Amino acid sequence: MTAPEKKVKDRVKKILDKIGAYYFFPATGYGGRKGVPDIIACYKGKFFGIECKAGKNKPTKLQQHELDKIENAGGCAIVFTDTTESIDLERQFLGNKKDMSHWALQNIS
Repeated sequence: MTAPEKKVKDRVKKILDKIGAYYFFPATGYGGRKGVPDIIACYKGKFFGIECKAGKNKPTKLQQHELDKIENAGGCAIVFTDTTESIDLERQFLGNKKDMSHWALQNIS
């Protein structure tokens, strides 16, 4: 059986593959940094940190701190959930004219 969060990561991976983005899943265990987003991506010169969550799960304080640091450094921090529409992530990457910066983080309470 596939874990719910893995299904979310697989959805993101499919989108990133479709648009041709560079991405990787950073190590968080021994030697890795705790709290970093699940997926680090780059597309057309823009840095993205994507935290994947399933169900009612939300980023931990440490994960939120890392997402905030990405935003403060000029990158884009995204929380992608099992209810997030795939088209919203594609728009974020493809530079839709609608400003969607920080779109997912604004809805976390």
